Amino acid sequence: MNIAIFTDTYLPEINGVAVSCDSLFNLLRKNGHNAYIVTTSAEKNTSFKDNVLRIPGLELKKLYGYHLSWFFNAKAYRILKSLKLDLVHINTEFGIGQFGLIVASKFKIPTVYTYHTMYEDYTYYATKGYFDRFSKWAIREFDKACMNRANEIISPSEKTKIYIKSIGVEKYINIVPTGFDFTRFLKTEEHYKKALEIKKEYKIPENKKILLCLGRIAQEKSFDVIIHGYSNYLKTHDKNETILIFVGDGPDRASLEELVKELKLENNIVFLGKVSNSLVPYFYMISDVFLNASISETQGLTFMEAMASSLLVLCRFDNNLVGVIDNNKTGFFFQDINDFSNKLDYVLNLDESAKDKIKQNAFNSIDAFSEKTFYNNIIEVYKRAIRRNW
Repeated sequence: MNIAIFTDTYLPEINGVAVSCDSLFNLLRKNGHNAYIVTTSAEKNTSFKDNVLRIPGLELKKLYGYHLSWFFNAKAYRILKSLKLDLVHINTEFGIGQFGLIVASKFKIPTVYTYHTMYEDYTYYATKGYFDRFSKWAIREFDKACMNRANEIISPSEKTKIYIKSIGVEKYINIVPTGFDFTRFLKTEEHYKKALEIKKEYKIPENKKILLCLGRIAQEKSFDVIIHGYSNYLKTHDKNETILIFVGDGPDRASLEELVKELKLENNIVFLGKVSNSLVPYFYMISDVFLNASISETQGLTFMEAMASSLLVLCRFDNNLVGVIDNNKTGFFFQDINDFSNKLDYVLNLDESAKDKIKQNAFNSIDAFSEKTFYNNIIEVYKRAIRRNW
C-alpha cells in the first residue's frame, strides 16, 4: 500500500507523537509498504526527501518546537497526488491534519485517524485561564468533527477511548497501542559502554543514584510535582546519594529551574536540555529510576521505553497506565507529593533480587507493545478503512 502519515510533529523533535509516527513509518516500510511522512518544517520552503514531506509552518514558541502549518499547500498537494496514495493516516487535528482530510477527500481514499493528544489539557497556552470552559468545549467539538470524518478511529489506550466516547463520537474505536523496537533499549555491552561515555560527557556524577525525567518539559507533564516530592525526600535523606536529571526541553523549563533555585537544590537537580533521539536510550541505561507525574498521557511510550531498558519505574497513578504498569510487580505508583518520598525511598532500597524480579516482569509485560503486534493491528484497521470506503 501507499500510505501517507500526517503529523504536525516529527523527528528530530522528541515527544510521544513524533516517536509513534516514526515507529509506524519505519515499520510499514520494513514490511514492504510505501510509507510517507507529511509534517511541518521550520524552513520557508516545502521539501520532499527520503519519503518525508515537510511543509513550512509558524513556530508556536509556547509549545516549544511545534509548528502550525496552513491547511493547504499546493506544492505538497501535487507531490502527494503523484504518489498514487491508497490511504491517509492522520495523527493531528490542526493544520497538517486538516490538509490530510482535504487530500483524502479529493483523492477519494480512506482515512484512518489516531487520537494522540487530549488538547483540553493544553488550552491554558492560549487562554491563560480565561474562557477556559468555553475553550474546552470548542476543542471537544472540533475533535469530534475531525474524527467523524474518518473511516476508522484509533485510540492508543482504553482511557483515551473512554474520552473519545464521552465527547460524543459514536463510531467504532480501535484500541491499538503504539509498538516500538525494543532492541534500541537493550543494555548490551556495546550499548552500556556508549552510555558510560555519555555519562562522562554530560558530567553526571559516578557515585550517585540517578533519577531520570525525560521528555518535553511542559506544564501538563507536572514535573513540578516530581521536584517538590524530591525536595521532601531530600529533607530526610543524604543529599549526596542521589541526583535528579531532566533530559529534554520545553516551555516550562525556565520556571522549573527557578523553582529548583528557590528550593536550593541546584546540586541535586540538573537540566541537561534537548538531546538527539539516537542518544535517548543511553540516558535510560545510566539511570536507576525513571520518574513521571504526568496524568495527560494517552499512552506513555516513555514508560515502556524505560521498562525495555531494565529501568525501575515510579510514576503518579493514572487510569491510562492500568495495563501498562502493574503496581509492585512491573513498576510502582505514587499518589501525590507527600506519597512520593516514601515510595522513592522504598524503590531505592529494594534488594537486588527484588529489583531484578521487577525488571524482568516489566520486560516480559511489554511484549503486547512489540512491533509485530502493532503492525498486525494497524494493517487490520487499514483493511477495514478500505472496505468502508468502497
